[in-house]
Amino acid sequence: MNKKDFPKGTRIELYHMAGESSSRMFKGLQGTVLHVDDIGQVHMRWDNGSSLALNVKEDKFKIIKN
Repeated sequence: MNKKDFPKGTRIELYHMAGESSSRMFKGLQGTVLHVDDIGQVHMRWDNGSSLALNVKEDKFKIIKN
């Protein structure tokens, strides 16, 4: 994973977030990248108001292409 793969403002669609309730972090939820930290977590602003970070090694998601 390269930080350049997830620039600020990139839109993400979630498939599955490990360890989180699927009722809150559900398949199809979208969000916007805020930044990537030094350990590779992608910090997000999810459209449901959550700010949980993505773990690119455990979570399943795709980058939404414009």
